[in-house]
Amino acid sequence: MVGFQIEFMTESTLTLSWKNYLELCKPKVVALIVFTAIVGMLLAVPDLPPIGDLINGIIGIGLAASSAAAINHYIDQQADSEMARTQNRPLPKGELSAMNVLLFAGAIGAVSMLVLIVWVNWLTALLTFLSLIGYAIIYTVYLKRMTPQNIVIGGAAGAAPPVLGWTAITGEVHPYALLLFLIIFVWTPPHFWALAIARRDEYAKVEIPMLPVTHGVQFTRLQILLYTVLLLIVTLLPYLTGMSHLLYLGAALPLGLGFIYYAIKMQMNKDNKTAMKTFGFSIIYLMILFAALLVDHYLPLTLS
Repeated sequence: MVGFQIEFMTESTLTLSWKNYLELCKPKVVALIVFTAIVGMLLAVPDLPPIGDLINGIIGIGLAASSAAAINHYIDQQADSEMARTQNRPLPKGELSAMNVLLFAGAIGAVSMLVLIVWVNWLTALLTFLSLIGYAIIYTVYLKRMTPQNIVIGGAAGAAPPVLGWTAITGEVHPYALLLFLIIFVWTPPHFWALAIARRDEYAKVEIPMLPVTHGVQFTRLQILLYTVLLLIVTLLPYLTGMSHLLYLGAALPLGLGFIYYAIKMQMNKDNKTAMKTFGFSIIYLMILFAALLVDHYLPLTLS
């Protein structure tokens, strides 16, 4: 009976530890990163890319993003312990030690670079490494606490995955890949500022200068509206440049107008619930937009 109890506790501990390490990777965020990277891979060639390059690119980019997420957990552990949204993360709860987190982040980061260098190409490895440093160090350590424009400047790292996916297949940075980068770069501020409005008191508590903390909620709502208008214009570029066709345009227009609708709704309903709905829509928006790019690539509709 005693032996059974010890075995049961050990199994529970191992399960808990596994879940903690998975949480360090921010799986939902990484899933979106990998998805946009895969879209970049598939758009890079007329047909399907080599399966080996596709799989190795996914593994390398996914592990690098997970490593950056774990480093973010380590650096932000003090602030996380004071914010209701993050206080149940593994480090604030004491379920993992800081050293374990660093070792884990270093290990999967090293594996990601090994995979990309050996089985993908040097350019993708270099750009992925720069993105990792950009998010985990430059954004988290410096920009996040330095300027209310942190998410705008730091958004460059988060916008890189489609470019990484493209270079993983072709070994070059194509102008169309930069269009994908631009879409995510412009999407990031209204996406994150909607969340920042709803969580502004928590950011103020830990002295992180998010835009609604430093410039007020009304100013931030206006910026969200302006960025959604800009985003609609930017998302027309794939069609206007010949990268995509009518199917994509048919998705981009209503999606963009929908995002603007939510931004206008935030101007009218000045509550956190509307802000969180806008945040939630922004995630669905990006997924459908990139899925439309992908479907349009393989099933192009043109005017004859």
